[in-house]
Amino acid sequence: MFYEQDQHHNNEEIKTGKLTDIIMVDGVINIWGLVAIIIFYVIIFIIGIVAGRKSKSFGKDANSTDLILAGRNIGPFVGIFTLTATWVGGGYINGTAEYTLSSGLVWCQAPVGYAISLAVGGLVFAGPMRSAGYMTMLDPFQQKYGPVMTALLYIPALLGDLFWSAAILAALGSSLTVVIGLENTISIIVSAVIAVFYTLIGGLYSVAYTDVAQLIMILIGLFLAFPFAMHHPAVSPLEMTSSSWLGSLTENDAGLYLDSGLQLIFGGIPWQVYFQRVLSARTVGQAKWLSIVAGFFCLVCAVPAVMIGAIGASTNWTETAYVDVYNQTTVPSEEYKNILPLVLQYLTPPAVSFIGLGAVSAAVMSSTDSAILSMSSLFSHNVYRPLRKFLCRGKKASELEVVWFMRVAVVVFGAVATVMAIYITSIYALWFLCSDFVYVILFPQLVCVIFLKQANMYGALTGYIIGWILRLGGGEATFNLAAFILYPWYDFENSAQRFPFKTFSMLVSFLSIVIVSLIFHVLFAREILPKRYDFFATCIPKPEEELEDGEEMDGPEKTGLSNLGYNLEEQAKQENNTKL
Repeated sequence: MFYEQDQHHNNEEIKTGKLTDIIMVDGVINIWGLVAIIIFYVIIFIIGIVAGRKSKSFGKDANSTDLILAGRNIGPFVGIFTLTATWVGGGYINGTAEYTLSSGLVWCQAPVGYAISLAVGGLVFAGPMRSAGYMTMLDPFQQKYGPVMTALLYIPALLGDLFWSAAILAALGSSLTVVIGLENTISIIVSAVIAVFYTLIGGLYSVAYTDVAQLIMILIGLFLAFPFAMHHPAVSPLEMTSSSWLGSLTENDAGLYLDSGLQLIFGGIPWQVYFQRVLSARTVGQAKWLSIVAGFFCLVCAVPAVMIGAIGASTNWTETAYVDVYNQTTVPSEEYKNILPLVLQYLTPPAVSFIGLGAVSAAVMSSTDSAILSMSSLFSHNVYRPLRKFLCRGKKASELEVVWFMRVAVVVFGAVATVMAIYITSIYALWFLCSDFVYVILFPQLVCVIFLKQANMYGALTGYIIGWILRLGGGEATFNLAAFILYPWYDFENSAQRFPFKTFSMLVSFLSIVIVSLIFHVLFAREILPKRYDFFATCIPKPEEELEDGEEMDGPEKTGLSNLGYNLEEQAKQENNTKL
């Protein structure tokens, strides 16, 4: 997800049609390549529809748990595949190749960062969340703080998924343009429509089972492509060009490198696309292990992308057809983002190129459908349910109503992401900024709401505001937002922060939540302040029967909600069942 941070600098060329004009010589489209992509899309569509028949999304038996969590019936095999495929998206594959070429392998932090992030998520967060029986990542906030704070935290979660899905759809459009000459807009619309349709029908069932097919295609396509490219006559031995693709670090890069690494590790946890897989696992034990194993597979999937980036750095492009098409002797820096489709197009046989392109398409769709389902799940369960109850004076929404509202949200969010992918030139920048906010804002909030029993609305709101101020105070070059807080080691010459200010902002936000929550907890618990002054009513635990509708969970797991903590007894039972 995080590789989009640099791609926004070059996205404008694609949107203005520059690349399309170059590739679509005389309006010619590679028919065999188009046929290969159509076959791939038909296969994915059929798998999605067949898998969707397992869900209860229609009629009187319509069930939102089936759509959001596949009835909590995702086994370890499908769980590992769907979690891996979600992380290994178009940005992951294209970005790894791009960074290896442009900045060197040492700066490709995402593969290792993601692996550690998934391991930390499995070891630390999967257990408490799954054993409590939550439906979404925002449920603990809904129960502890109420709908207002949940709505505030929904903003960065929504924008992160929205811009992520739009960015990777745009990346797919450019890849299809490079390899088969298909117009950018058509590529984006067709891919989005297919992903939206099978997500609409089957929810997580369709998404998870198509992810299995998509991950297999990713592994076959990319591992097949790079050996062919490596042995192309125009490619020099990689060991002879290692200085150009391994990269290097300087002392001045330490703060930035640390900041980005920690953002990848801890900022990769508070995403609904991650917790949707964890919460759909059959048992607590499976929820933990699928996360850890998926981290390993994410590393494996990065290997061919790294190799392709190294191959791009080792290629004499004058010995390829690239020169005739682009009238350039080397790949310019503004086109580094397209190095993966360029290698597929000019350094591999057509059949291998089409299979590799299928891998890229699979990577994009496996992330797009997950992001769309994530946005819709949070909206229907954590926004619509409590809003409906408030507007209708306590009347709860039926399961059928929630299901239909979720399906409408899938269409709306899918359409918005598609339009943004086609028309907005700064998607990559916007998305990376939102991933910043996920790290700075959501991560400390998630830690406190799960593990700090005394956490309350006063601390959460304080940490939320301070986190925004400190992060925005560091400036954002993407939007020409000048820094009004000059952190240590500020680079005045380049107007850049060298201090790991994002991590600093996250830590200060975390400490603010803890300190303010404890202060107000003591004030009200010891009646230093009368309880009538507890305006947010979050320092005094609510009886279970007073929980909001959106807070109420399904099934026997509801027993773990009253204390919002780690239900050790329930966990032990499920782990014993797993062993048996």
